[in-house]
Amino acid sequence: MTRVLVTGAAGFIGSHVVEALEASGYEVAGLDLRSGDDVRDSAVLDRLLPEVDVVVHQAAKVGLGVNVADLPDYASVNVYGTAVLLAAMAEHGVGRLVLASSMVVYGEGAYECARHGRVRPGPRSAADLSRGSFEPRCPRCGESMAFAAIDEDAPVDPRNAYSTTKLAQEHLAANWARETGAMATALRYHNVYGPRMPRDTPYSGVAAIFRSALEAGRPPRVFEDGGQMRDFVHVRDVADANVAALTRGEPGTLTVYNIASGEPHTVGEMASALAAQRGGPEPVTTGEYRLGDVRHIVAAPHRAAAELGFRARVGFAEGMKEFADASLA
Repeated sequence: MTRVLVTGAAGFIGSHVVEALEASGYEVAGLDLRSGDDVRDSAVLDRLLPEVDVVVHQAAKVGLGVNVADLPDYASVNVYGTAVLLAAMAEHGVGRLVLASSMVVYGEGAYECARHGRVRPGPRSAADLSRGSFEPRCPRCGESMAFAAIDEDAPVDPRNAYSTTKLAQEHLAANWARETGAMATALRYHNVYGPRMPRDTPYSGVAAIFRSALEAGRPPRVFEDGGQMRDFVHVRDVADANVAALTRGEPGTLTVYNIASGEPHTVGEMASALAAQRGGPEPVTTGEYRLGDVRHIVAAPHRAAAELGFRARVGFAEGMKEFADASLA
């Protein structure tokens, strides 16, 4: 029987991955900081890895980062922790990795300019955001653009502590695969939501922040004008993608996949859907912004469908109905 080590096994996504793997007949070992096991501890890895065939690496410090003071923690957990893990995998002959990556490595999503075709705008300026000018404009002509789905071959452009360290994880995994002949797969999750999502903290995803506000009887506070386009993907679909990726890959390479629903919605639509399911209060659009945020980022999910056989099964309406009353961590 294939034995899988899941790092971050007690976390939001990791716990669902463990359940999906066990339901698929895999033998699963878990590693999680909550139970005292740190992925940065070589002794822990030396104890766990000798009987392991594949590692599913979910452990990470998540969120965009609150300020520059977060940089050491992100680098320590996400970058150094992954380096320690990969070195230990090489030492113990573990030759397959599934890595939890993120759509944040892209920066802004893809856009189409009527005059210049597919373009990638740079970061939005504080001056534009302060005056409520939220939509990026064509970097060549300054005209308005339409958002487009982004695929895995798009250039990366990380813009905050979290995205920078997630991209570093991909690079380290690629180094490890090339030097050892192992197989590595990186799953670039889009906006994951669902049961056991972390409750209202500065690092929570927007879905949990909205849910927590509604649970407390407060209106969800929607930043900018609520028109930010995202691909919200249910955590059970993400877990299924990890199972699908377990047996895929090419020796000596890292392969990346968007893991998404293929059904984009705005942040405002999510807030309204959750409020409607819980009977209010209605969301409040604040005009506030964060410099680390991007305007639109939606995925082209075709590669995962073609190569992994992965297609999201939980639709937006169904997922919002469940999430409105789901338990949070």
